[in-house]
Amino acid sequence: MKHLALAAALLLAACATAPAGATQVSACPPAGYDRAALEALRAAEFAIADAGERQRFAHGLVACLASPDPFLRDQVAYEGLTRLLRSDQLSVATRTNLTNETLAMMRGPDPDGFARPFAALALSELVRADRINGYYDDAMYNEIVARSVEYVRGVRDYRGFDEREGWRHGVAHGADLLMQIALDPNFNDAAHMRAIRDAVASQVAPTTHFYTYGEPERLMRPILFIARRGAFTEAEWTAWFEQLMNPAPLNAWSEAFASQAGLAKRHNTMAFLQAVWINARLSESTEDDVLLPGAAAALRALP
Repeated sequence: MKHLALAAALLLAACATAPAGATQVSACPPAGYDRAALEALRAAEFAIADAGERQRFAHGLVACLASPDPFLRDQVAYEGLTRLLRSDQLSVATRTNLTNETLAMMRGPDPDGFARPFAALALSELVRADRINGYYDDAMYNEIVARSVEYVRGVRDYRGFDEREGWRHGVAHGADLLMQIALDPNFNDAAHMRAIRDAVASQVAPTTHFYTYGEPERLMRPILFIARRGAFTEAEWTAWFEQLMNPAPLNAWSEAFASQAGLAKRHNTMAFLQAVWINARLSESTEDDVLLPGAAAALRALP
């Protein structure tokens, strides 16, 4: 209770000068909030009694998704938005505005490499909220898929964890976003599932980086849930795995051990296929069994 009282007092002081209806911020942390205020609010699990103040605070967190400070980025912005969304504390108008803001951030400048990955991660939580209580219109569903696929296909920054700066994790965050779309039945266009599946394929095996931060497992998840939706037949999945096995830029898989690019491609492909096969094989669901023949054949084909 002491934490709640302190957080409420700090929040009232912080929001006293905020304009009513404000939906965007240009700085992080939001005006009026110092580190102590944010730490107290986090300790209180981001409990904000006044609905208007709560919406303004949520909007004020968006800029912090790009912060190089892991406290502001991970523990305040992402955790705060997640807590508010999962406890159904944000209005439909706020969630829609946050969706537009994160979509824009995913396409915007990102000099430090944090903004786009964390915008994608925040958007995954907004999509999850839509699955629980649908609020997007058809145009927004299409826009989210288009921009999410564009983001995942465009990731070239493969940095993961840094002990001083924390996480970037662009591929994994993008995969989490695709997973939430795959889980949301409101994304019910077959073209949505095809676009997500093929976006995953585009990041399965980069030749410039060896995945070491769990990316193959994260890329596996949207594939597993697309399969459970019955979006594609076993034959279609097998054909998709066959396409994954194209050795390019190698002339043949037998060349994989002669270059760093070849070794990276083999390593990343193997890790993804193993993640798919193991999870589909051990799953209690039978719907994802359609993945097994194609994944097994692809694993046998690797040198």
